Amino acid sequence: MRPAHILAILNREFESARDGHHTPVMLWGPPGVGKSQIVAQVAAGHGVPMIDIRLSQMEPTDLRGIPFRIEDRQLILDRRLGEYRIPPHWAIFAAGNRQGDRGVTFTMPAPLANRFSHFELDTHLDDWVAWAYANDIDERIIAFLRFRPELLFDFDPAHNPLAFPSPRSWEFAHRALQKFDDHHELLLDALQACIGPAAGIELKAFIDNLDNLPDIDAIVGGGEVPVPTETDLQYAVASALVGRAIRARDSATETAVYGHILDYAGRFPQREMGVMLVSDMHRAVGQKLFELPQFSQWAKNIADVMLFEA
Repeated sequence: MRPAHILAILNREFESARDGHHTPVMLWGPPGVGKSQIVAQVAAGHGVPMIDIRLSQMEPTDLRGIPFRIEDRQLILDRRLGEYRIPPHWAIFAAGNRQGDRGVTFTMPAPLANRFSHFELDTHLDDWVAWAYANDIDERIIAFLRFRPELLFDFDPAHNPLAFPSPRSWEFAHRALQKFDDHHELLLDALQACIGPAAGIELKAFIDNLDNLPDIDAIVGGGEVPVPTETDLQYAVASALVGRAIRARDSATETAVYGHILDYAGRFPQREMGVMLVSDMHRAVGQKLFELPQFSQWAKNIADVMLFEA
């Protein structure tokens, strides 16, 4: 299931705790796909604390409140263990790796498993991109993953690599760029330490090629800037323009910037590239985009290749 849908489900589960309808949730998925982060997003969105218990770091004697039977009562479903009771309106969300993922896993007993609802989390590039723009992830990484979407998550448990591409490790790569972008001799090693040798080399080569990027300032200013012919640079331009749209939001130049970006979106020789740009822009800045005359013209020109997702 895609992350956006999991997030919506967990939000509803948390809200249902007020009415006594909450069912404990178990999220399954490979390492680094954002299971814990989604739970943290739910807590932050509702302005409530989250108690994060990592079983791999605890001893059995530490596990007060973890699902072991005492007098036929269990914390997970009965919300109590001995004299301890979970406070009203608290929700129980658990997360773990699948047994084939080479993580620290143990078979969940059937009686315990039956006390959860179970969801398996998949990676989804559009959901990650929306999160990345909202969290100021370096636009060069967003562009690279639009160019090489299969590298959003690339983990082979048979080889059990130390560093590999995942939503979590791409955030690490973002941090590496902020720290080592001005130390060219260190950047490749820093990126490989985050996302693995092969992905690190590809990202570094992609970034180096951005010296050939067209003038982004001229584009948002309404200049007649040609679209680059190289596909990787087209992805880079699109990601940079979404970033500019986000930074122009609620400013005096907002309408002009949005309009110029929409004009440029219509110039891509492959119209699907313009669709990607405008779709990402809409997710980032919202419905204001629909009110612009440039949007109507752009949508009319590409109506045969998409139905815009409102």
